[in-house]
Amino acid sequence: MATLSFFAGEGSSISNLSGSGLGFYGASFGDSVAVGSYQTTTFVTNSDGTAQGVAADNVKFLDDGSGIISSATAGTGLKFIPNVNASVNVRFTHASVVKIQNARLRIFDRTNADFSASGVTTKVAELIHTSDLLTVQGSGDEFWWGSQLHDGTDVHTGPFQGSPNPDVRLPASSYTVGGSGVIVPLSDSPGASGNLAGNGKGSTQTATQHDWYVAMSASPDSIGSKEKYGLYVSLEYL
Repeated sequence: MATLSFFAGEGSSISNLSGSGLGFYGASFGDSVAVGSYQTTTFVTNSDGTAQGVAADNVKFLDDGSGIISSATAGTGLKFIPNVNASVNVRFTHASVVKIQNARLRIFDRTNADFSASGVTTKVAELIHTSDLLTVQGSGDEFWWGSQLHDGTDVHTGPFQGSPNPDVRLPASSYTVGGSGVIVPLSDSPGASGNLAGNGKGSTQTATQHDWYVAMSASPDSIGSKEKYGLYVSLEYL
């Protein structure tokens, strides 16, 4: 049986992303994020962001190629951020050994996977860094997907859409991951703990478990809670 699960906060399960998931906040749970700024904390929460769950690792967008990890005061290049500091761990499991291809991540409006989230700008990066050391360079994304410098170039066979997002439902020159506009490719067959992800393209090896580690950073485009916001992952296994 195939199962897709989501984890945050050093392995805490996010039970059901249609009804619960990650919430992005200011300095602490429940604090608003200023328009045009990015979150300072991330928590597992309910669908409207009012129930506090475990604290997730927070990676705050700093610039096109770096982020601020949790309470750090300086930025870290995306390739140097360890998997353990990811916002979310996406895990696929199967009773039989399988390989994974065409894994893709979208940010959507919780209604239609082709529609971008409403009122939120989102940056996403796949982390591939099995060491816990910030001084060791991994092989994940060099630039945030959705950032101005990301032109869609990736180690996977493309082409992929770069910035800005062409979704006609978004304002012109929107630099965000969203819907069918900017879709994030994830490594093939990364294996348990992402140990087979290699240079980012991944492997062709089979396993009963495959893990991806993703940094996410979100900024409100206007005041008010943003609930039409979801994460969507699709893949092929064989």
